[in-house]
Amino acid sequence: MSLLRNRNFWIGVIVVALAIAPMLAGNFTVSLLNDIGIGALVALGLVLLTGIGGATSFGQAAFVGIAAYATAWLTTTQGMSPWIGLLFALLLTGLSALAIGMLTLRLGGHFLPLSTIAWGLSIAMLFGNVDALGRHTGLSNIPPLRIGGWSLADPRAIYYLIWVLVGLAFLFSQNLLQSRPGRAIRSLRGGATLLASVGADAYRVRLTLFVTAALFAGLAGWLYAHMNRFVSPSPFDVRASIEYLLMAVAGGLGQLAGALVGSALVLVLKNGLQDVLPMLTQRAGQLEAVAFAALFILLLHFARGGLMGFVRRWTRGRFSAAPAQASATPVEPLAHRTLPDRGSPILTVTGAVKRFGGLVAVNDVSFDVKAGEIVGLIGPNGAGKSTMFNLLTCTLPMTAGQVRFLGQDIAGLPQRTVARLGLARTFQHVKLRPHMSLLDNVALGAHSRTNAGVLKAGLRLDRAEERQILQEAQRQLDRIGLGDRAHELAGSLPLGTQRILEIARALAADPVLLVLDEPAAGLRRKEKMALGELLRKLREDGVTILIVEHDMDFVMKLVDRLVVMNFGSKLVEGVPSAVRADERVQAAYLGSVV
Repeated sequence: MSLLRNRNFWIGVIVVALAIAPMLAGNFTVSLLNDIGIGALVALGLVLLTGIGGATSFGQAAFVGIAAYATAWLTTTQGMSPWIGLLFALLLTGLSALAIGMLTLRLGGHFLPLSTIAWGLSIAMLFGNVDALGRHTGLSNIPPLRIGGWSLADPRAIYYLIWVLVGLAFLFSQNLLQSRPGRAIRSLRGGATLLASVGADAYRVRLTLFVTAALFAGLAGWLYAHMNRFVSPSPFDVRASIEYLLMAVAGGLGQLAGALVGSALVLVLKNGLQDVLPMLTQRAGQLEAVAFAALFILLLHFARGGLMGFVRRWTRGRFSAAPAQASATPVEPLAHRTLPDRGSPILTVTGAVKRFGGLVAVNDVSFDVKAGEIVGLIGPNGAGKSTMFNLLTCTLPMTAGQVRFLGQDIAGLPQRTVARLGLARTFQHVKLRPHMSLLDNVALGAHSRTNAGVLKAGLRLDRAEERQILQEAQRQLDRIGLGDRAHELAGSLPLGTQRILEIARALAADPVLLVLDEPAAGLRRKEKMALGELLRKLREDGVTILIVEHDMDFVMKLVDRLVVMNFGSKLVEGVPSAVRADERVQAAYLGSVV
């Protein structure tokens, strides 16, 4: 591999360039680089929150302000050390983010961004109306940072602290994304139902990410206060938040490096405009705002991937990046469940009813599933199969009746709780993360079997558990015949292979019962044959399977028992040959064909 094609080589070049920059650059350039570093910290949080997590925030400057004012107040009025101010600033910022997130993150659609504008405005106004914070005059004479007897008052002195913290934040973020909580974060755009199916709580994942992004902004605020030694409300209003978001968008919301690139691009452009526009007009401030608004609109129209999006397309295939890999040396496997004895009841449905207003979608349906068998739930279109499936997996609440799984009544439980009990599912419309590898998609299925959190992952204290997860994911890929394609992107697979990959993700959860939602839908004949062969093999391995399907021919050759529904009610139950011969099934489903 050419050295020039090694991404780590270029990262090293950038680090060396940043290290020697203060020795070669003037005071203005060093101060600009300090501002870029502080902006990159805030933009990094936005890349995680908005670009990867899918939650748009127009209020990150408020978190910068909370931290800046916290450390400014503590060090100027209370005479405390700036390092104690760091702890106080991060604590106050984290608690504020937690409170705000709990109030707003359940909002969907455009309501979430609108709510961030609301609290972004209110917090900035609060700074200007509290006497203890200097009102609109702000707080001055903030003490500089000191390390031992070395003062960091000079921009060149604080430069290295800023960029060391930026580097550590980027390293933390990179470690986080390549971990158990990181896979959940990268799956947030797949929807809450996908995360619940692997035992994760989408709201909790998003809230954790929101607080993490706020803490990055809080770290930036602490640096800002002690670098400038003065704070006032104006740098922390909604306009500043939009500028931070512009940094993330301009650099590339989908990649961590976009935070740094975007911060540099926006701040260099801003300084350039501030130098040039006053020579052209007396309304330079207004024209600067117009220029940035135009830049934002152009980016949204023509470069949604930001500058790093262009770089990524240009360098595609030219640079190497080490993908997540299962350990070459076998590690202790993840703990496995003790499966019920073959033939013992696993799932028992009694009198299930689901009404949507005046429509009865499921009407008094009862059946059971026993360990070690494949049961098919079939019926013509509109029979109520999908609704019944959603009742079994607790995606929908039941109007009446009971569903017992392993002896426990699960009706009304959250879907993620049922998934953790051992009920794994696939989806009628495939839910994979197309930009994640096959290995990572399957590793997501093991989420409920492990417990590493954000802090542990970011500090790489989860490596032993991560090796176990990746080993399990590789084992399941080998099991379904995709082991040699582990590092391909899931979005590059044909539909039939994607459906099989979903089954591997469900198997990574070590389920007691595997529930498949129309797994043969849209598949060609050879793909159906391959799917059927895989399911038979799983049954031989002791996996219990419930298939909700409308393809009669596919199911008849595969299952041990059939439950047929029609118009929301159970029509008949029995072995495939008896069901095929039943006149009610022929009339409702097969017409006159025997």
